[in-house]
Amino acid sequence: MTVAVYPGSFDPITKGHMDIVERAAQIFNEVIVAVVINPNKKPLFTMDERVEMIRMASAHIPNVRVESFSGLLVDFTRKQGARAIVRGLRAVSDFEVEFQMALMNKRLYPEAETVFMATHTDYAFLSSSMVKEVASFGGDVSDYLPPSVLTRVAEKYGDTVWGKAPAR
Repeated sequence: MTVAVYPGSFDPITKGHMDIVERAAQIFNEVIVAVVINPNKKPLFTMDERVEMIRMASAHIPNVRVESFSGLLVDFTRKQGARAIVRGLRAVSDFEVEFQMALMNKRLYPEAETVFMATHTDYAFLSSSMVKEVASFGGDVSDYLPPSVLTRVAEKYGDTVWGKAPAR
């Protein structure tokens, strides 16, 4: 059984993230979406809220589970019995940082491989930070978030995030 870990802060999870989750779930027997506790970031959503949103957004994928962790990714990956780390790439600029992390992870946990997945072109520009910024200024982010996540973002920023046609 091949288990993969897809780590990130997912604050919030976007359709771009979900594209990677869905595609990884077609390749691996089990995909663990690993929500990292990053002390250097001030998240919009609590850890529990992020885990809950990802569980709701991925409920249709039977071989996906969602966990949170702190500390080194390789320690979490090893503890889960995973042999793959999935990373999404939006642009060439992502590759340099991701490649360095992959090399360090390989040194720390040689049995694990990092698998890079190019994002769908519809989401190549998309990030959680961008979604939060647009939403904070009253912009429509309904095309970029799973419906259950959009509801939670609307609770934080107001109904303007729905755009012209409410997705409720």
